[in-house]
Amino acid sequence: MNYKAIKGIIFDYGGTIDSRGIHWSEVIWDGYCNAGIPVTKEQFRDSYVVAERELARVRHILPNDNFHDLLLKKMRIELQDLADKGLLQGDIEPQAQQVAQYCYDAARSSIEEARPVLETLSQHYPMMLVSNFYGNVDSVLRDFDLRKYFKGVIESAVVGVRKPNPVIFKLGVDVLELEPSEILVVGDSLKKDILPAESIGCQTLWLKGKGWTADEDAQTHPNTIKTLREVLEALT
Repeated sequence: MNYKAIKGIIFDYGGTIDSRGIHWSEVIWDGYCNAGIPVTKEQFRDSYVVAERELARVRHILPNDNFHDLLLKKMRIELQDLADKGLLQGDIEPQAQQVAQYCYDAARSSIEEARPVLETLSQHYPMMLVSNFYGNVDSVLRDFDLRKYFKGVIESAVVGVRKPNPVIFKLGVDVLELEPSEILVVGDSLKKDILPAESIGCQTLWLKGKGWTADEDAQTHPNTIKTLREVLEALT
């Protein structure tokens, strides 16, 4: 790829900046293990899907919620589902608090690792953030002091278009006022980030970590990186 032609960058957020390319279900599962929640990974994954569908259907997440607020609401839904299935006993609130804090701390650690990369890139390129999120990504970015790196934010819950629809990336391209071939898209999902961005002519780097399925883990792409620092290396 001709990264020398790059004049702007579009970043995904969740899974890319806040978890080193690792699917968030894996981070949350680590939180369950840390809290000693007595369920299997399969049982957890079922409740993870229940919570994602609930959050898509009902507006639990409010625009001013930061990431800890989001996590706590999500953990309450997951753990209540497990309790409703008879897999957990007693008050779920202490466990929800513990897992939410674990995951929030994990996100902050990943973000602080990514910060020098974002800082350096933002000094040389206009950057956009394009994300499937719950309507509060701006609050999340401000809580982590990340908003300053981005010229703008395109969020699925706000614009009404979700990845992998390439239209959401076209919105980011339009704000940057560049040709798609002059824009680098960095994301953690081959299906939701890399392929749709390439379909409109953008250049890409796939931050590949552990995915949701074994099939995802087996997928390959020529423009694959393991850390965000490799974005800097590709552009120099």
